[in-house]
Amino acid sequence: MTDTRRRVKVYTLNEDRQWDDRGTGHVSSGYVERLKGMSLLVRAESDGSLLLESKINPNTAYQKQQDTLIVWSEAENYDLALSFQEKAGCDEIWEKICQVQGKDPSVDITQELVDESEEERFDDMSSPGLELPPCELGRLEELAELVASSLPSPLRREKLALAVENEGYIRKLLELFRQCEDLENADGLHHLYEIVKGIFLLNRTALFEVMFSEECIMDVIGCLEHDPVLGAAPRRHRDFLTKTARFKEVIPIGDPELRAKIHQTYRVQYIQDMVLPTPSVFEENMLSTLHSFIFFNKVEIVGMLQDDEKFLTDLFAQLTDEATDDDKRYELVNFLKEFCAFSQTLQPQNREAFFKTLSNMGILPALEVVLGMDDVQVRGAATDIFSYLVEYNPSMVREFVMQESQQNDDDILLINLIIEHMICDTDPELGGAVQLMGLLRTLVDPENMLATANKTEKTEFLSFFYKHCMHILSAPLLANTTDDKLSKGESSIPCACVCVCVCVCAKMTLFLTCPWPTVNVSSLIIMRKDTFTESE
Repeated sequence: MTDTRRRVKVYTLNEDRQWDDRGTGHVSSGYVERLKGMSLLVRAESDGSLLLESKINPNTAYQKQQDTLIVWSEAENYDLALSFQEKAGCDEIWEKICQVQGKDPSVDITQELVDESEEERFDDMSSPGLELPPCELGRLEELAELVASSLPSPLRREKLALAVENEGYIRKLLELFRQCEDLENADGLHHLYEIVKGIFLLNRTALFEVMFSEECIMDVIGCLEHDPVLGAAPRRHRDFLTKTARFKEVIPIGDPELRAKIHQTYRVQYIQDMVLPTPSVFEENMLSTLHSFIFFNKVEIVGMLQDDEKFLTDLFAQLTDEATDDDKRYELVNFLKEFCAFSQTLQPQNREAFFKTLSNMGILPALEVVLGMDDVQVRGAATDIFSYLVEYNPSMVREFVMQESQQNDDDILLINLIIEHMICDTDPELGGAVQLMGLLRTLVDPENMLATANKTEKTEFLSFFYKHCMHILSAPLLANTTDDKLSKGESSIPCACVCVCVCVCAKMTLFLTCPWPTVNVSSLIIMRKDTFTESE
């Protein structure tokens, strides 16, 4: 199937309220005899297997978000989402859903999300649409009370959201906000805080798209600075965002849409983490659309950067260029670190593609160059990036270090650089050494090594490690077995070094005692020099 309009990703919401990617496919709608009704079907684009078969129930609440998302709950605590490649495809499926439920496709939600008593439901359905008071300074208190009284009722929330959306009320409120700040009208600012906070809890994508637009978002943040609890001492979030949190383009981003998306996502994430008060359990459920907005923005940003081959090529070229000055290099390596951290919001399939792209662009050779530099901060950031690679795909790292051993001397191998930095860590707390110890233990752990019909990673990598790396790792231990050292009975070997030796030496027996942060080495270190066999 080549119709990109119907190309979707299927997501499910896990227990940690994070979206899990269930695969990419093409969606269709049709009658399913087994389910006795019209259903949504998604077949995987890779092999045609069925990723989703979901009956369109008449009473299920479907939500349309950000023009390309359809979200609904299949059962209690089991939420589903379809993320469309194109808006047109989303509109087509949305029309099918609305047709089955007898709804107008212009709505963004087909049903109410929370049940009410029959009496309340009858009263609300029989009443006309909610009428907002004129957007004037003298009516702000009335509007704040209206918003507060509407939040407990799903039907009234829906009517309020529609009224705010249809009347362009948000921009009118932000105009009043600017007036209140000019007049230093504290009461008006406090009312606006309650109103804007309430609009967030309406949980409506169409309202977020207005609030988070370039022309509105800073005024929205300004409204949320004036929490009545703070009295006459409002927060200064806008000052931080405009004066302190400056966006640096370490590599020029040519796509204005991508640049705007990055700015928007940072600010919305800041609103969620720093500006909005900690939500109650009730309010947390009413902010699900905000969480989804941020999540899918991040997915889109990582995808756009990942597809920009010129951007990544320039990034790695400048990172490894000897002519790059120290400050610039520090900015580059920190950007790459943040980029990798950002990717942690992705689901496994997306992360696999992400790290595969970085591998193809040469991230490991670049890290090898950076780790060999003198700047401690640069090396620290590079170590953090290396940890993302090791934790996600240790086999990729093992394959690289075995390949480079065929061309380079042992002293300059990536894994030996890691060992040397661990041994030579100058931090009294050995923080860096402990981090590197954990990465080395992961790399030499046979439990996460692959075995195929043609080769056994355990045999190949551990044989490589003992031939090319073990002499560097064990050098501090052996140096402390000289007569002079033994007579003193103590050693200042980093504990991390000893722990790794104990871990990796499947063919060695070490008799050690190991208090932190140094170790006392006994008078006997017995090494078995057996060689590996295929069965081992």
